[in-house]
Amino acid sequence: MCRCRLRTSSSSAPKSTWCRKRYSPSAIPESRFSISTFASRRSKTSSSRSLGATGMSLERIFAVLQQEFYITARSVEVIVDLPFWSLITVVVFGFVTRFLASVMNPTVAQYLYLGTLMWEIIRVTQYSMSLGALWNVWSHNFSNMFITPLSMREYVVAQMISAAAKSLVLFAVVASIAAFLFDFNVLSMGLGTVGLGFVNLLWFAYSIGLFILGVILRLGTRIQALAWGLVLIFQPLTAAYYPLSVMPPVLQSVARAFPPTYVFEAARAGLGTPEINWDYAAIAAAENVVYFVLSVWFFDYMYRRSRQTGQFARNEE
Repeated sequence: MCRCRLRTSSSSAPKSTWCRKRYSPSAIPESRFSISTFASRRSKTSSSRSLGATGMSLERIFAVLQQEFYITARSVEVIVDLPFWSLITVVVFGFVTRFLASVMNPTVAQYLYLGTLMWEIIRVTQYSMSLGALWNVWSHNFSNMFITPLSMREYVVAQMISAAAKSLVLFAVVASIAAFLFDFNVLSMGLGTVGLGFVNLLWFAYSIGLFILGVILRLGTRIQALAWGLVLIFQPLTAAYYPLSVMPPVLQSVARAFPPTYVFEAARAGLGTPEINWDYAAIAAAENVVYFVLSVWFFDYMYRRSRQTGQFARNEE
């Protein structure tokens, strides 16, 4: 029992001033509505929907995907950067290709247009991977997301799924426009070549996106321009618009170190002979494995360093 002090006065009856009961921190029961309790319940609820031994929750991944959907559908900046820019690109280069085909070898014009269409796979995927996190950083919401049971692994997986979906939809749209308006059918090089090329370009863009995201988490938003500028370095180095043979020998050796080079070379060859170049597909896949493993290691290292130094929270200042 707590003790009380009795005060008496000549003008009033005795009054008691009750003191509050003193609780030790260990004696205070945890509220049923606390964050930790909510996280525990969410984890238990999601355990039946986890991805095997990875411990990732499908429910939390879907929540991030839902957020990405709303950002993409309602943000004017994203609409301009993704679908609008892709549509403008396919139309402008479509007319350029038509003009070049009328004054020179049509094959040269087709190479240019093919590279333009397939480059959109890299651009859209890398943009979605890198800018998806920046939208939350700019709105001062990124660190708040990880107060919940959401893990960085789940967040990255959701971003990869979202990027793949956007890239697939937009590539289908621009390819359809190219076919109906400019009589350029991407499928003429073979469905297998298109499919393998899409997958290889997708995974290369994943690697670039993880690398850029790791750098931003560690060094802050002062270098956020890398999110939309760094990928352009690979455009001339991967022979996106022209055959590899026109590059200087030194740059040819550099270009062979990047998977998209083999994808673009196989795609150009497929315009004449619609057969799958398994050698190029295998080399691109092998290089993608190396780049993706390195990018995952680099991102994990930069993410841990950003948390240790406090930069992870300061990014939103």
